[in-house]
Amino acid sequence: MADAEMSSLLAVARGDRPADRVLTNGRIINTFSGEIESADIAIFAGRIAGVGKGYRGVEQIDLAGQYVSPGLIDAHVHIESSLCVPSQFAAAVVPRGITTVIADPHEIANVTGSDGVRFMAAASQNLPLSVYLMAPSCVPATPMANAGGALTADDLRRLLAENAVLGLAEVMNFPGVINADSMVMEKIAAMNGRPIDGHCPGVIGNGLCAYTAAGVGSDHESVTVAEAKEKLARGLYVLIREATNARNLDTLLPMITPANSRRICFCTDDRTPGDLLNVGSIDHMIRRAISYGIAPIEAIRMATLNSAEWFGLKDLGAIAPGRRADLFTFDDLACPTARLVFSHGKMVAKDGAMLGGAAASLPAAPMSTCKVDWSKIRWDVPAQSSRILVIGSLADQLITENRVMAATTGGGKAVADVSRDILKMMVIERHHGRGTFGVGFIQGFGLKKGAIAGTVAHDHHNLVVIGTDDLSMQSAAHAAAALGGGLTAAVGENVVASLALPVAGLMSDRPLAEVAAGYAKVVSAAREFGSPLNDPFMAMSFMALEVIPALKLTDLGLVDVEQFKIVSLFV
Repeated sequence: MADAEMSSLLAVARGDRPADRVLTNGRIINTFSGEIESADIAIFAGRIAGVGKGYRGVEQIDLAGQYVSPGLIDAHVHIESSLCVPSQFAAAVVPRGITTVIADPHEIANVTGSDGVRFMAAASQNLPLSVYLMAPSCVPATPMANAGGALTADDLRRLLAENAVLGLAEVMNFPGVINADSMVMEKIAAMNGRPIDGHCPGVIGNGLCAYTAAGVGSDHESVTVAEAKEKLARGLYVLIREATNARNLDTLLPMITPANSRRICFCTDDRTPGDLLNVGSIDHMIRRAISYGIAPIEAIRMATLNSAEWFGLKDLGAIAPGRRADLFTFDDLACPTARLVFSHGKMVAKDGAMLGGAAASLPAAPMSTCKVDWSKIRWDVPAQSSRILVIGSLADQLITENRVMAATTGGGKAVADVSRDILKMMVIERHHGRGTFGVGFIQGFGLKKGAIAGTVAHDHHNLVVIGTDDLSMQSAAHAAAALGGGLTAAVGENVVASLALPVAGLMSDRPLAEVAAGYAKVVSAAREFGSPLNDPFMAMSFMALEVIPALKLTDLGLVDVEQFKIVSLFV
């Protein structure tokens, strides 16, 4: 803030000049004291000048006793998982009171490298949502997959020098950290004391000590109370996650106590458009925490002040003089639902709808990112033994099981077996036309016919397809590539539903409601094929993520994550 503007802000704080806007008769959630104050809020130049009584303003808004909370902060999210560009993502979350997100753009970085990060930074400007990007730490995530882009420590330094990033995003190569891998440690050192987010599923004991000692400050991968408590005790902020396909909130709520809640934050990680529109975001997590029995102000603090402190955002997280005027109002302390939302002191949403004009213009986006060499793809699987490793997917979890099962064969080939819910899965390289592909089998998707495919496949985002027969799989995979990236469902030669994602094969530039409707159609098709999963496409996208145990598939083959190496499909 310039000197003249600061002088004016202080004059408003003293009451010597009128504010731009005064919110009167509010009941203020004080995240510092844990109390509720009846007071007015004076706003000048996008900041809170004063909290108290007797302030004058050019505009006065009578809140008539509504509660006022700091704007909510999502402590870790991949905007790309909304399948929408940042402006449309903002349209979904801002009316719910979320005014800030800490976003990791490693999805698009895995497709287009530094250019993808810069695109997300440019596309996040001039929005009613403050988007702080973290520098993707693992692009590619591991050497066990071919990604489209790569980020070195020098690339991260350049992004930091450009003020494009706040810190280092989730360090998924936890074995590299624990064993002091030089490339991983150079990336950590490149952040020069900035916040470093973690990603260490199942890491405990001495390994956790090494991981934390390296400078990592948080983790969002805990799936049990014991795991989360140990991570918190070793100094990590615990980011409790409630994503579309990784629902950890209810499991971890019992760990929260008044003694430890100041080191706990809320995050959504990956949420699909339907969930954002129909269920919510961080606001949904607050309501569930309160219904469980967490004190309302404590729940709100975990979604505001705690996250602001972890990421060093000293002007956020509280309603206090000098802080940014990011606020939302609501009526019911037991079930906070945003009525009015303010960003930088301006009302931007009311009663669940955005105010103002059209969405921000989109900068030049990375397109045409599907380059598959189909001539090198082999769809049949010659049987090499009578037993195979099968990926055991688990409902609402990112972790899988490593199952050894009898192979079903025909004509000397290993094939899908619908009667045992053993489906074929393939991951096909789509960034450079290298012709690499991995093949495996998976249980838990429940398809009785057809196939589903998509170019959203964390984190390398190659083309992934799961199906009951080769023809359906080929139809779905070819259709997804022909869209320039997207999601498809097919039976035989018939593509019954599709959603185009032309921005890096990950996002659409269409309005959020339109994308949500298209997504609902492909999910509905998968369910018609027999899948009982809440979201088969989101679940499928994580079956290719080779940094979460136990068994996953990439374009280079089947990955035993616990051994951190590629293994044979046949036992």
